[in-house]
Amino acid sequence: MRTRTLAAATALAALISSAALTAAPSAVADSAVRTTMVYVSDVAEDSAHHHLFFATQYGIKVTDAQGRNVTTLGSTEHVADLQLSPDGRTLYAVLTDSGTLAAYDTASLGKTAEYPVPGQRSVGGLAFAGGRLWFSHYQGIGSVDLGAEQPAATLNTLDVGDEPSRVYSDPADPGALLVVTHHGATSTLATYDVTGASPVLRVSTEHSGNDARHVTFGAGGHSLLVGGGGPDALVAYRLPDLVKARTYPFTRDSPYAVAGAPDGAVAATTWGDGGQLHVFPQDPARPAAVRPVVKDTTSVGTGADSLLWVEGGKRLLALTSIPGGGTQINFLDSARTYPTTLTVSAPAKAARAKSLTIKGTLKSALALPKSTPLKVVRTDLDSPKGKTLSAKSLGTGGAFSFTDTPPAGGKVTYKISYAGDADHPAASASRSVEVSRATPALKLNNNKKVYAYGADVKFTAHLGSTYKNRTVELWADPYGSDKPNKLVKKAKVNSKGDLSATVGMTRDTKLTAKFTGDSRYAPKSVKVTAYAKAKVSLSLSKQYKNGRIGSHTYAYYHKNKDAFATTKMNYYKGRKQRLEMEFYYLGKWRDTATDYFALGTSGKTVFNLGHPDEAGLRFRIRAAYLNNSSGDNVNSTAYSPWKYLYFTK
Repeated sequence: MRTRTLAAATALAALISSAALTAAPSAVADSAVRTTMVYVSDVAEDSAHHHLFFATQYGIKVTDAQGRNVTTLGSTEHVADLQLSPDGRTLYAVLTDSGTLAAYDTASLGKTAEYPVPGQRSVGGLAFAGGRLWFSHYQGIGSVDLGAEQPAATLNTLDVGDEPSRVYSDPADPGALLVVTHHGATSTLATYDVTGASPVLRVSTEHSGNDARHVTFGAGGHSLLVGGGGPDALVAYRLPDLVKARTYPFTRDSPYAVAGAPDGAVAATTWGDGGQLHVFPQDPARPAAVRPVVKDTTSVGTGADSLLWVEGGKRLLALTSIPGGGTQINFLDSARTYPTTLTVSAPAKAARAKSLTIKGTLKSALALPKSTPLKVVRTDLDSPKGKTLSAKSLGTGGAFSFTDTPPAGGKVTYKISYAGDADHPAASASRSVEVSRATPALKLNNNKKVYAYGADVKFTAHLGSTYKNRTVELWADPYGSDKPNKLVKKAKVNSKGDLSATVGMTRDTKLTAKFTGDSRYAPKSVKVTAYAKAKVSLSLSKQYKNGRIGSHTYAYYHKNKDAFATTKMNYYKGRKQRLEMEFYYLGKWRDTATDYFALGTSGKTVFNLGHPDEAGLRFRIRAAYLNNSSGDNVNSTAYSPWKYLYFTK
């Protein structure tokens, strides 16, 4: 990739360089924009108008400096290469479908000229040098004299033979044209003076890489970066004499895309190790900063021209493909910094008020010095917002270790933070320890007691010794799916440790006393179950009188008149009531009839008991609810009193 910046950037290179090396890490986070662009072959930056240009299969996509869409130029054309003029006023593009060179005004974004290439030759790259627009094609190098009355594309303006060649323009030397000619396993690098009528060779050298696939300028045009395969995967050649100045090491694979920053930093992505980004600082004594291009390492660069330093080298633009289609524009604000890895270890469990040890390491390719300060914050039940512990620092080799005596039990979290510096981003890690707590005494009365329907029952919870928390919750969960578990009372216990609440017992109920714990005593809950009988009654009607026979009161009926009974019971969906009738015979009550009857929503039922047509007969009847047998289990078994009937003449 060639450096696509204006000539003004070169003049500011020294200032930008010093600022970038001493500035603190940017507070602005890296950002990304997902787009539908496909086959992005080149990127150019127009800093004057805050535009980015992307050469795609379907025209030139124009975005603002943050990657947001502005417009598309020539949406039906496949664009292969882009080149800004030195003054930044014109953008030149290779339109491969028509074999045409096109010019666009960067202010209006309108097309200003077209230069058809004779024979619609397969045009490769573009370069602007010596007032001419140079281009390579499959049989040589041509140019457009932009100063002519009628500029036109002319083939073979520069004779380099029949080998495939590419052209590049040096932002630091507008009169120089760089030509890279490929010869199989080697390539020739040559610079020409193109300010005169004919190009004049200045200097040339042989590059021994398998293929000079990636060529760009670094350090504001004062070095030439050539990437390819083989032992010299990425080489910097000094300009203008093309003397090999530096080889950049790669642990795996070769560069996929290369970009040089004005301050001398070099960024390169690789393919084979999952799309890793390497940023080499200007100082060769420093290691490369290596990280994934994006967190999703399945996304890799879209092509050799997928990296570009923008905003004068402050940010790195990296293009990655989106699985399934599209291109993501990534803006890396801290590409020059060395990723830091902070690890922490601690015991899973510990005793409260006993010393424990926290260990860890803070690692980076650019080692951090001993005594680098670390911030440690302990968060626990007594300090939910965190408490900063005394100063800690790195030991030898990036290791650290310290002891602490946790005053509170429960979950205790230690967060260790490194603030970052000009070379390293901030990092933090945390580890939680489960610290022991004492078990408090908690009791609740009335377990398994049975009460009459509607009885108001006082339940009392007793809490033993605790640290700070003296609050207890009382919950009541009535049987049946139609009523929820409900908080009856939540308050501090009295001086005796007791908390009482009254519950109206209309159903069997599970009662729970809860203590949520504090920093020295663990949470605890106890449960009891109290039972409430069903509300059952039965009364007789239509009798002509009431009278005593022995120890019981009887309802008197004529033998040919029907007797009636009315039952009442608290309603529950699907509930049935049981009726039991007995006959007095030979001195004993004997079972006559027993059956279940559905209970209506009102809970009241009237039964016609009929008549026996015989005088002198005695009967008794009662209603009952039987837990489970009556269709549900929300109440405890209950019977109405027996009611007695006597039939006369």
